[in-house]
Amino acid sequence: MSLDAPTDLAAKPLLTVLKGECPAVPPMWLMRQAGRYLPEYRALRADKGGFLELVYDSEAAAEVTLQPLRRFGFDGAILFSDILIVPYAMGQQLWFEAGEGPRLAPILADTDLSALTPDFSRFEAIYETVRQVKAALDPHVTFLGFAGSPWTIATYMVAGQGSKDQGAARRLAYGDPARFAAIIDAIVDATVHYLAGQIDAGVEAVQLFDSWAGSLAPIQFDRWVIEPNRRIVEKLKAIHPDIPVIGFPKGAGAKLADYAARTGVDAVGVDETVDPHWAHRTLPQDMPVQGNLDPLALIAGGRAVEEAVDTICAAFAGRPHIFNLGHGILPDTPIAHVEALISYVRRQGDRN
Repeated sequence: MSLDAPTDLAAKPLLTVLKGECPAVPPMWLMRQAGRYLPEYRALRADKGGFLELVYDSEAAAEVTLQPLRRFGFDGAILFSDILIVPYAMGQQLWFEAGEGPRLAPILADTDLSALTPDFSRFEAIYETVRQVKAALDPHVTFLGFAGSPWTIATYMVAGQGSKDQGAARRLAYGDPARFAAIIDAIVDATVHYLAGQIDAGVEAVQLFDSWAGSLAPIQFDRWVIEPNRRIVEKLKAIHPDIPVIGFPKGAGAKLADYAARTGVDAVGVDETVDPHWAHRTLPQDMPVQGNLDPLALIAGGRAVEEAVDTICAAFAGRPHIFNLGHGILPDTPIAHVEALISYVRRQGDRN
């Protein structure tokens, strides 16, 4: 692959859309495109051992980031890492239980934030992954960094693990809002530090994942999703004013409109439960959108995918649009269905 940078923005279709352009064919990438549905990922994971060991091996993490680009030729590369690197750097211990997912300790439901000793050197291996990917990336591909949004990160920090209803964090937010606000404030600052470092190392846009935004009542959504993300965007733009920020508040539903209008993000990700026609009518005019194919439709393949693609692309016609899933690609997704999806999306220009 060439190491030369493109000479103009048009050489990077995805970045062009994030800057407000409307090409006839939407650029595309898929959330979790580097991961368990790929045999080359599974082979590397087996060789390296645990998930965290893979994330902290910068050479291996760079290889995982690049694998779907080699196979599919996506327009965007997403850094291979994990949202829980932020609480790890904030001083919690992080490990992954086989078959059960991540664990953090001490849990902040029982421990004060002041008991943690931050160690931001834990970001350095991730920055090295960014540098290695950047050196190998095709110059037409846009390199995306990411972080978890404060509400979602807080749910893990408070409970020490994932949960179905984020109940521990919601109880703390209602019962002791000052203490919970201190946790959110610390996450905001650590996230800005982390994203600024990713940008310094070479990413060209960043995405804020708020995977559990849908669990909050409207007033709580305003306080713990919109306001912290607004502060991250404001602080990050003060350091890197030209770097686009994609906000993805999964499950926000009708609250997505307020999120888009008030956080300052440059683009919004739309999950699969949102009607794309409603999103087009409701979101700020000309704001780029990303999404929103149901990952289960991709598993089904065939006409289910084609009908969904036609609906999504028709709804967002005339608006800057990045084609993506409504959430992460699932491990049992057939590779042939991904190939067929890419081919069908890229024929959109022929049908327009």
